[in-house]
Amino acid sequence: MHAAWYDEQGPAAKVLQVGELPDPEPGPGEVRVSVAASAVHVGDLGKRQGWWGSTMTYPRVIPHGDGAGVIDRVGAGVDASRVGERVWVYLAQSYRPFGTAAEFVVVPAEHAVAIPAEVSFEDVAGLGIPGITGHRAVFAAGPVEGRTIVVTGALGAVGRAALAVAKRGGARTIAVVRRNADLAAARELGATHTVAAEGGLVAQLNELAGPNGVDLIAEVAFDTGLSADVELLRYGGTITTYATRETQPTVPYWELAFKNLTVRFLSNDDFPEEANRTAAADLTDAVQSGDLHYPIAARLPLDQIATAHDLAETVPAGHRVLITL
Repeated sequence: MHAAWYDEQGPAAKVLQVGELPDPEPGPGEVRVSVAASAVHVGDLGKRQGWWGSTMTYPRVIPHGDGAGVIDRVGAGVDASRVGERVWVYLAQSYRPFGTAAEFVVVPAEHAVAIPAEVSFEDVAGLGIPGITGHRAVFAAGPVEGRTIVVTGALGAVGRAALAVAKRGGARTIAVVRRNADLAAARELGATHTVAAEGGLVAQLNELAGPNGVDLIAEVAFDTGLSADVELLRYGGTITTYATRETQPTVPYWELAFKNLTVRFLSNDDFPEEANRTAAADLTDAVQSGDLHYPIAARLPLDQIATAHDLAETVPAGHRVLITL
């Protein structure tokens, strides 16, 4: 099969190779997917470059955790009727060496999610990492109907998903963006309210939240957002966070303790499987209904994967870079 891979961590142009590798075969409980589109995420860039202290767990890695295509073979124990099924896949390169930057990828059968005919491969190729993270950020503690949820970084890939599923779950949502210039784009995402950080964030959010305060904040920048989050949250509220600029931020212990706040740290590779399955179903429905959409910034062939990785570091928040096969 035609594939891209790296045997060491480093800059895209230096370490990414493209060529021929043996076709993979599905094992028991697995399916093989003929890949139509493979998404480039920040997590893929981090694994390749060694961000966050990550190392090479395998001697050779085919990158990318997310993609979409058609099941062409199934392993033992998987219903043969799944051959020909259009699917999106997630966690393809989590605790596994070979991801979706190839003509074929093998994944556990439950990590290949059926999509209806009207949903394109491009619509769902980049859904897994940010979408499941956004879903977990909203629903990790249970249903959210009637709750007030703040989503920071609302135009980002995770933020878009969090807003979509929170809205569909019956929450009252407040989307936070950096600049006033971003408010129009944020309003298109369907949040109940939108605010810009440059306009005096805490005062705006307190006014919108009302006397009961905020129930949950899905936080894209734990270190810089923490003090405002503590002020905004009601007694017993929750912060769910999936990113930080400073890796060892100072935590205001007593402020958190006196309000009995919960802080939940999220890593996409390690959510419970039941949570992954629920998220996958909800996200597919959100895409099909039009509640969740990721703009495509660029489409490149596999031979230009190094260029695609470099582009993924510079495209606007929430936009996807895809490899098409």
